[in-house]
Amino acid sequence: MKSLRLLIGLLVGVPVSAQQGNWPVYGGDPGGMKYSALTGLHRRNVSGLRPAWEWKVGERAIAETDSTRAARPGNFQNTPLVINDTMYVSTPFNRVVALDARSGRVYWIYDPETYRAGQPSNGTGYVHRGVAQWSDGRERRIFMNSRWRLIALDAKTGKPIPGFGRNGEVDLSSDLIWPVNRLHYTNTSPPVVWQDLVITGNGVGDRLMYANDPPGDVQAFDVRTGRRVWRFNPIPRAGEFGNETWEDESWRRTGHTNVWAPFTIDAERGLVYLPVSTPSNDYYGGHRKGDNLFAESVVCVDARTGRRVWHYQTIHHGLWDYDMPAPPVLGTIRVGGRSIDMVTILGKTGWAYVFDRVTGQPVWPIEEKPVPQSDVPGERTARTQPVPTKPAAFSKQGFGENDVIDFTPALRTLALEELRKWRFGPIYAPPSLQGTVQMPGIIGGAGWGGGAFDPETGMLYIKTTNQPGLMRLRQPDPAERDTIQGDYVIDRSASLGVRVQTSDTAGRTRTTTLPINKPPYGTLVAIDLNTGEHRWEVTIGDTPAVRNHPLLSGLNLPPLGVAGSPGPIVTAGGLVFLTGGGAALYAVDKTNGMILWETDLGDQGYSVPMTYRTSDGRQFVVIATGAGDNAVLKAFALPR
Repeated sequence: MKSLRLLIGLLVGVPVSAQQGNWPVYGGDPGGMKYSALTGLHRRNVSGLRPAWEWKVGERAIAETDSTRAARPGNFQNTPLVINDTMYVSTPFNRVVALDARSGRVYWIYDPETYRAGQPSNGTGYVHRGVAQWSDGRERRIFMNSRWRLIALDAKTGKPIPGFGRNGEVDLSSDLIWPVNRLHYTNTSPPVVWQDLVITGNGVGDRLMYANDPPGDVQAFDVRTGRRVWRFNPIPRAGEFGNETWEDESWRRTGHTNVWAPFTIDAERGLVYLPVSTPSNDYYGGHRKGDNLFAESVVCVDARTGRRVWHYQTIHHGLWDYDMPAPPVLGTIRVGGRSIDMVTILGKTGWAYVFDRVTGQPVWPIEEKPVPQSDVPGERTARTQPVPTKPAAFSKQGFGENDVIDFTPALRTLALEELRKWRFGPIYAPPSLQGTVQMPGIIGGAGWGGGAFDPETGMLYIKTTNQPGLMRLRQPDPAERDTIQGDYVIDRSASLGVRVQTSDTAGRTRTTTLPINKPPYGTLVAIDLNTGEHRWEVTIGDTPAVRNHPLLSGLNLPPLGVAGSPGPIVTAGGLVFLTGGGAALYAVDKTNGMILWETDLGDQGYSVPMTYRTSDGRQFVVIATGAGDNAVLKAFALPR
């Protein structure tokens, strides 16, 4: 082990650029293209991929004790970093692990014992998607934002760095615009490093809706000392730009409006692109009338100061939980003979919003279109919403009778009976007391996995989800009124689906539910951002609960696809790798969507994959799979 530590210590000082096979940032590069220039794996040999090594996480649910609250690990959603043959991983329980990227052998493990605080407020169990790294050429630091803690680790040893903050960490919940309960403050996405700053957002559970719940401040800290350098508040205070969009001084008490998704940076210009989410509560805004800047916006801020450079709000006065879920993608395209440095942000709405990343001007017009209005007492819906003219929507929007499941006439009849209980219609049909069918649903047309951009061709690859949701509002119970802002909340007991009865092998009757909508439930879409045109779309993944349902036995079902947030990566070898959220990893031909290789992961792969090349010239593809006791990091490569 001593020799291994010496090796990692020697490698850590080598500049990342010295080895082009690295994956040094969560999205592959600071701009989040999720692109690899590696060509060792390509269309002609990818079918030979085989398991190379795996690493088992080994985390289990923890029971409550005198010193620890109960906690459980959620899905293993990490995308590792690889730098000079060393891999850095964050686990569901927020441990940081350094592995030999050639073999999966453990170098060190750092455990912040975050689980002792009990479950986070996000309702998913513990999940974490990645770490960040910084180096000045002499030393390297690994940064982990674990709930309310920003932790700096020595990349050689995994030990906290004493000179950073207090004993190697900073309390992210201190000195915000108002005091917060730090148990309600969390992080699932990695920090961002630019020069000598480490920048992080935060997460807040949607179920938290009380006055002055945790705000969405984005904070930047000195990488060496932990001193806070700037803070950007997404809800403007008195006298700040956009404050008037929060009527009745609702800015004084409304929280959330946070950046929980990964964000990206133009490293050369020092511009940070923030995908800002929803204010509380998600589905009723009678207590926060107005457009509510900068909620559901892409906001460009100066990395040096945190000052806003430009913004674009994709949804006014949001009521659909359509937060900005994905990292903005930076690249260069050529439109009408003109080269444009662009930023594209994918919405839960199912649209890709494309801007000049310096000026904030839309590359193609975005038009304000009238939308349906709410009849919920106290609500005031925005009269219009932004609708991009290009590219066309990449996922299904709105819901009607032609969208219901139709595998058999009987199932279609049941689906129509279910649908007619509720309101339904176009996108932006508002939540209602009766209940409104929403499409896309809360996963969104795109999820936190985002898109992958190919700088060679200008093609953007998006994993889409077609899954409706039901938005029925109710008045809070008397016991809830003191802890909830607004006169209405979402009724989480209301559900949408086709309920059918089947018999098990013992003859017992069982009630099961099928999706109300017809497939595909998930696709992979390729959009040429030079023209704004869709090039192709293929169904990706499968949904075994539907395919293997007893009522569908013997039917020649079409490709079903899989709903889920994880996105793809793309390589110069002509390949797109993704799971889409299912239990198979695919290699797809980036020119036409043809599946060239797939492997059964044995468990759900709810993560974004990555690829790298080790010093011996071998290219690997790695994916995090499973959850809890079954969480495993799996690596694939061509046989030696």
